[in-house]
Amino acid sequence: MKTINTFFARAGKLFLLLTLFILPLSLYAFDYGLVANLYSGIDNAIDADNPFEFKADLLPRISFLIGDNAEFLLSAGLSFGTDTDFLPIPELLRTEFSMRFGNAGIRAGRINYSDPLSFIANGLFDGVQFNLNSAAGKFTAGGLFTGGLYKKNNEITMTPDDYANFDMPLDEQDFFKYYFAPNRLIGVFGWEHPSIGEALRLNFTALVQRDFASEDQYHNEYFILKAGLPIKSFILELGGAVELSQSDENRMAFAGDFGVTWMLPTNIVSRLSFTGKIAGGKPEDAGDSLQAFVPISTVYYGNIFKVKMSGISVIGLDYSARLGQTFGAAFSALYFVRNDLTSVRGYTLSTGDNDFWLGPEIFARLVWSPVSDLQLNLGGGVFIPSMGNALEDLGTQYRVEITAILALL
Repeated sequence: MKTINTFFARAGKLFLLLTLFILPLSLYAFDYGLVANLYSGIDNAIDADNPFEFKADLLPRISFLIGDNAEFLLSAGLSFGTDTDFLPIPELLRTEFSMRFGNAGIRAGRINYSDPLSFIANGLFDGVQFNLNSAAGKFTAGGLFTGGLYKKNNEITMTPDDYANFDMPLDEQDFFKYYFAPNRLIGVFGWEHPSIGEALRLNFTALVQRDFASEDQYHNEYFILKAGLPIKSFILELGGAVELSQSDENRMAFAGDFGVTWMLPTNIVSRLSFTGKIAGGKPEDAGDSLQAFVPISTVYYGNIFKVKMSGISVIGLDYSARLGQTFGAAFSALYFVRNDLTSVRGYTLSTGDNDFWLGPEIFARLVWSPVSDLQLNLGGGVFIPSMGNALEDLGTQYRVEITAILALL
């Protein structure tokens, strides 16, 4: 506890210094808030020591306008729950300085970033990003770092060393020994055009990742292209990525996604989407130059069956609707297929030559916001391995969860 108290003492001093420095510049544009997030769920997941899960978060934030063209935002979190035996976990969340210079802009600090496919690099990163808007499109360039992030909320697991670090529990006596995500540096270069020929939206991004964490360093690059085309009440999307990696050998991997979204012509605001995502695996008959796709971030598309987007495909049908001023509802049906015969982490798979079908997941969610300061979110669903052939020994898995979000300030 002494280590945690020392952290809060230092964080409090830094917060005070930032406030004293910025407040005189922006007193007229000061904003703040405090949100409480309470989550509880119950399931029969195979990797859960306890079927019941509880987590509570306190999320304070402040923001300032600095002059006419700059803003500073500071947000943090304190969480505790069953997953850490109620050890309180402090975390610096989105903390960003942004400034605009005509058609150009800069963001620096702990910023949100997402690649065009949204499952290669997605979440919070420490770094800086420059933007330039022109008639030829929007250009971006920047650098991102992962080593200062809390590992459980920013899951960076690219190598066996990363997985070993992620699985190590936090120790109250040496709190920060296993607190941080692995050290990785990411270069970002992007171009986006919102309307080529007044219709086609294109987004190209190149990511360069360098590993400073693993003994056997895994360096790689991603080249990503995504296109979107609106046609009346439909939106068509198609994207792909090539990964080039350098470890013991030079190798290549592929990933992609597609989607069709229909804005339904009903009296309520609703939409229906059919989507597919694929992250390549390594078939048994593949040459050494082809490998499983390895993203930087771990993004889960299932609420119950949670696997990394590597060597797997996900096909989904999603429906969402706003039912009046206070209610919203969503329904999703997903089917998971593995792309090779290697292991999906956390699950014991059959090893038949054609045992690729993992099974479907069905999940529904209802959101109720009776007042602006309160939101209740109820969700539940099942994953059914018996409707596949790769997890035949695993029974039906279920999950029911409820989240309450309360704005205290």
